[in-house]
Amino acid sequence: MSDHIIPHFQNDAGHNAISIGVKEFMCVGANPPFDHPHVFLDMGDEEEVVCPYCSTLYRHDASLSADQTVPAGCTFNDPQVAAAE
Repeated sequence: MSDHIIPHFQNDAGHNAISIGVKEFMCVGANPPFDHPHVFLDMGDEEEVVCPYCSTLYRHDASLSADQTVPAGCTFNDPQVAAAE
C-alpha cells in the first residue's frame, strides 16, 4: 500500500513544459475523454522528464507543493477518486 497519494497532471492547454513540485506522478494527457493512458513517471535523479504519450516536458521545481503547477491549472482531479474519499 502506498504511503502517499501520487499526484496526477493534465495538459489541456497544450503547454510545452509544466513545472511541478514532485518527481513521481501520473500524466493523463488532457482531461477525459481526450486523455491518454495514465502513465506513471519518475524523474529519479533528473530534474525533468518527457511524457512518452503526449510529449509534455515536466520540470521539477522544489518551491512548488505537490498540487501546484506553473502554469497554473494543470493538476488533474479525478472525480472517481474524490467520490471514494
